[in-house]
Amino acid sequence: MVDWQIGNVRITKIVEEDNPVPGKFVLPDATPDKVREIPWLSPNFITPEGWLKMSIHALIIETQGKKIMVDTCLGNDKPRPNKAWAMRKGPFLDDLASAGHPRESIDYVICTHLHVDHVGWNTMLVNDKWVPTFPNARYLFARKEWEAWKEEGDSEHFGPVLADSVQPVIDAGLADLVEWDHKINDEIWLEPTPGHTPGHVSVRISSGGENAVITGDMTHHPCQLARPEWSCFADSDAKKAIQTRWDFYAGLAGKPTLVIGTHFSPPTAGHIVKDGDSYKLEC
Repeated sequence: MVDWQIGNVRITKIVEEDNPVPGKFVLPDATPDKVREIPWLSPNFITPEGWLKMSIHALIIETQGKKIMVDTCLGNDKPRPNKAWAMRKGPFLDDLASAGHPRESIDYVICTHLHVDHVGWNTMLVNDKWVPTFPNARYLFARKEWEAWKEEGDSEHFGPVLADSVQPVIDAGLADLVEWDHKINDEIWLEPTPGHTPGHVSVRISSGGENAVITGDMTHHPCQLARPEWSCFADSDAKKAIQTRWDFYAGLAGKPTLVIGTHFSPPTAGHIVKDGDSYKLEC
């Protein structure tokens, strides 16, 4: 378990899976030879063989007496084409409770977007039925994101994600469709970061004069700071995603805003600084 203190706000990372992957699994341009050309990625973010170190984790924000979970990872018992993600039996809920956050204690769930590895624990299987995992939470989905996915529907590539991890929450009356700059309170709000998906959001934190941001999949891996033009195979609009990254990095470079990566391996967070014509993450 890792946590960070931002003013009066505490952010805790709960890991579901943490394994190196070939770059082509996420970022087709991130070949071993190319990532090894970026010296600051070693040893934290790439293996000696040039694989990307990546993590699937949730982030719990404690703010003004409320608990917010940002992204809900893969989930258990879910049929998925990717065998590594299919029919999992992992201890995520036990780990969450052990960290002091039993599922009944969560007040809000924010999904930065509606991809398979960000919505899985929205629901759990009970008596052969998908039910909301966090029964006392309001689930916040960006309206623009939901409308895009509702129109497109589930894809064969990822499996019945909407059917088993999103629609049951809506059917249970626990979902709120919000604008993509929605404020939860004066410490936490959403920030539009489109491109990876049409309604993708990042999450801003500001408290006691300190600031942080949770990336979502606006940036999958720190190598994209050095190479913002490297796109994810799953980007819905690669050109827009690239521009979003350039704008995001330029806006934070040299500022004391802690950047917490939704898929970054430990140390998971750092500050963006200029590095020649591009950027790097200082941890």
